[in-house]
Amino acid sequence: MKKAYLFRGFFYLLGLLVLALGITLNTKTGLGVSPIISVSYSISTIWNLNFGNMTLVLYALFVVFEMILHVIRNRKYSIKEGAVLEHANQVNLKLVLFMDVLQFPLSLIFTRFLNIFSGWLPDLQKTYGDSFVGSFAGRVLFLALAIILTGAGAAMSLNMRVIPNPGDGIVQAIADCTGKGVGFTKNCFDVVNISITITVGLVFAGKLVGIGLGTVLAVIGVGRVIAVFNHFYMERMDELAGIG
Repeated sequence: MKKAYLFRGFFYLLGLLVLALGITLNTKTGLGVSPIISVSYSISTIWNLNFGNMTLVLYALFVVFEMILHVIRNRKYSIKEGAVLEHANQVNLKLVLFMDVLQFPLSLIFTRFLNIFSGWLPDLQKTYGDSFVGSFAGRVLFLALAIILTGAGAAMSLNMRVIPNPGDGIVQAIADCTGKGVGFTKNCFDVVNISITITVGLVFAGKLVGIGLGTVLAVIGVGRVIAVFNHFYMERMDELAGIG
């Protein structure tokens, strides 16, 4: 059992590391970033702020919003179920809110990974503009690699069922509160993020910032990568981590 916990922690941390690498590489292609971090990316780019720190602020807002939604959902179910299950609902709410709070330190660790990779990876077009790497075709290849890394990292961290990334947690909280499917909620949430990013870019920079081909491909590709990764590796990883 102790060995299983070690594997679980290893896969979880490795997943966060790979996820951060994929997200950062996506931004370095200059072809647009994934919707979930497009708002923090556009703000950090326009006002020359630290990308990791702005993502931390965004994630903190997600967590606060999650907690509010969980309280609303708990009250709604308490009214529906009556006084008989009131105590059980309160105990469950405390556990849920505790898990929400744990997303704050997770966000701090994850965004430090973003800062490390942001400092390590160069902007492909600016640095390698005269070579294949800096060309449009070269950057599309690196974008494909970024999407693969993002999907694989997300799959690993999510499958370990430890603490959800705030970007995933907020989608789940909205879905639970509204009664809509997670997939539909995710699509709507992506549209909201993209709309905010477009507005921020046009109003404060006079152009689109962070929205492009990479944004569209990330919406389509990351989910497919997660599905393929889980098809080949999820069962074995769950076995090693003692999940099942």
